[in-house]
Amino acid sequence: MEKTTGYHVAVMGATGAVGQQILKTLERRDFPIRKLTPLSSARSAGKKIQFKGETLTVEEAVPESFEGVDIALFSAGGSVSKKFAPEAVKRGAIVIDNTSAFRMDPEVPLVVPEVNESAVREHKGLIANPNCSTIQMVAALEPIRKAFGLNKVIVSTYQAVSGAGAQAIAELNNQTKSIIEEEEIKPEILPVGGADKHYQIAFNAIPQIDQFSDNGYTLEEMKMINETKKIMNLPSLKVAATCVRLPVETGHSESVYVEIGQNDVNVEDIRHVLSEAPGITVQDDPNGQIYPMPAMAAGKDDVFVGRIRRDLDEKNGFHLWIVSDNLLKGAALNTVQIAESLVKLGMVSTPQHS
Repeated sequence: MEKTTGYHVAVMGATGAVGQQILKTLERRDFPIRKLTPLSSARSAGKKIQFKGETLTVEEAVPESFEGVDIALFSAGGSVSKKFAPEAVKRGAIVIDNTSAFRMDPEVPLVVPEVNESAVREHKGLIANPNCSTIQMVAALEPIRKAFGLNKVIVSTYQAVSGAGAQAIAELNNQTKSIIEEEEIKPEILPVGGADKHYQIAFNAIPQIDQFSDNGYTLEEMKMINETKKIMNLPSLKVAATCVRLPVETGHSESVYVEIGQNDVNVEDIRHVLSEAPGITVQDDPNGQIYPMPAMAAGKDDVFVGRIRRDLDEKNGFHLWIVSDNLLKGAALNTVQIAESLVKLGMVSTPQHS
């Protein structure tokens, strides 16, 4: 597609689960696009996608694909990003990368617009999109930090299989069908990250996402720990994480314990600052059994927070239940919001007119 005004946007990994959501989000939020270039590996090149009523052909990514591109949105795996992101930057594109390849690079801003939008001003051609679980947590923690300070975070995640890609969704569905029909199952996809063993995910919970590091935490858990400190600019913040994969297709859930810096704060104070925060919806009525759930968060942009309660022993401790669509706010939406921040803050050239 090509129009007379807007930006030339490339989407790397356009046929993947997140890439498809990026395309839908660009269209739904009417991002100003003059030309859209969908890119993929050679295996997926030639496939057709729909965008704003037009049929586009996915192209195989080569360095020259990024000539004339203003903004390149990457979601095709870390090795692909490491190979092609520098090529895109070299050709003048601003890359927003959805993989872990550059997140902890001190030269690369790690951005959640509701938390640290101004960090996009520091980019040198590359901006990183955080881990999906980190995004929804810090979006909820930032208003609490601003109002009351933040000293400690302990999080346990309950993550959907879509975080491992379209193949993992298919595996969950196939395993569920096989178990119901009393057929043999053959786990192949989960857990991901080079693990030697693969366990069934249907009717199960796997306390491993990605490989284990020497300290006993998985790489997914270390991502949450390190990314939270970087995004919130709190290097001394105490953070611990346990990440678990559940047989849910879409929507990550998190049980989060926080210790704040102020005394004499009550549950209603926490609830109030969250209800006023951008991108947050409070669903917190225990008497009415109203609380966030992934089945209801799927397909929605916001981060949902409920089960807000004070810790029974620590006067400055509070518990939260946080749910969000991991393919939207956890990936595609946040990526597009970063692009929108670039435009809003004047960090990308004025849309071209022909």
